[in-house]
Amino acid sequence: MEQKLQRFLADAGVASRRACELLIAQGRVTVNGVRAHIGQRIDPESDRVRVDHREVRVPSGPKTYIALNKPPGYLSTVRDPLGRKTVMELLDGVGARVYPVGRLDFDAMGLMLMTNDGELAFRLMHPAFEVRKRYIVEVDGPPDQEKLEMMLAGVEIGDKVVRVDSARFVPARGRGRPARTKIEIELHEGQKHVVKNICRAVGYEPLKLVRVAIGPLKIGRLPPGRWRRLTQREVRALRQAAGLEGEERDAINDRKRRSKDSGHDKGS
Repeated sequence: MEQKLQRFLADAGVASRRACELLIAQGRVTVNGVRAHIGQRIDPESDRVRVDHREVRVPSGPKTYIALNKPPGYLSTVRDPLGRKTVMELLDGVGARVYPVGRLDFDAMGLMLMTNDGELAFRLMHPAFEVRKRYIVEVDGPPDQEKLEMMLAGVEIGDKVVRVDSARFVPARGRGRPARTKIEIELHEGQKHVVKNICRAVGYEPLKLVRVAIGPLKIGRLPPGRWRRLTQREVRALRQAAGLEGEERDAINDRKRRSKDSGHDKGS
C-alpha cells in the first residue's frame, strides 16, 4: 500500500516527520536512485528508499519507547558533524534504532523520549496537538509576581507572541529573600531555546533548566545519564495525550462497520 514518503521515513525511525521533510528538501533522500520530492508517495514493499546513501526500512518488530534523563553536555540529536557527544551515546543496550523526540539545550538536562514511533513523535512535538512539557527553570533574582503574569499573558520572541500554559514559583527552602528563584513552567510550544527566551523576555536570566515531564510521562527518580523502557500504561497515556488512541479506535470501528456493511451487501 502506498504512503507518503515523509511518513514512511518517520515510521522507520529516521527522524520526526517535519525533520524528514527537511531531509527530502535538502536532496538527501532518493527513491529507486532518483532524488525524492516532498509529498511523493512510495510503496514500501517495492520501492528502495535511501537517506544519505543508506537504505531505510520500517522496523518489522515492535515499537520501542525509552525515557532518558539527559545530563548537561550532550546534544539531543542522532549525530553531530563536529563530533560532540550526543544522547545516542547514552543508550547502550537499547537494542533498537530510536531517535530523540524534540530537543533539549546542550546545557539543559532532564526527560527525553527516545522512540521509533514516528507518528507519536510528530504529534508530541507539533504545537497543534498541545501536548504540554513541564520544566523547572532556576533564574537569577527573587520571585516577582509581575514577571510571572507577563509569562502567562505572553511575550514577544522574534516576530511571534509566545505564552506559557502555566507558571508558578517553586517554594524556596529557608528564610529570607532568595537570590535565585525556581519556576515551574508548562508549555506546548517547541521553539528553540523557548523557555530561556521567555525568562529573558521578562527580565530573568536562566541559570539551570530541567525538563521533568512530557505530557503524562514524568522523569521520576531516573538518574542523570540513565534510561529505562516505558511501561505499557505510560505508552497508552502518551498516545492518548497525543490523540492517537481515540483515532485508532475510530479506525478499527470504521473497518468493522465497512466489513459488516459489505457482508450485508453480499447477502442481499
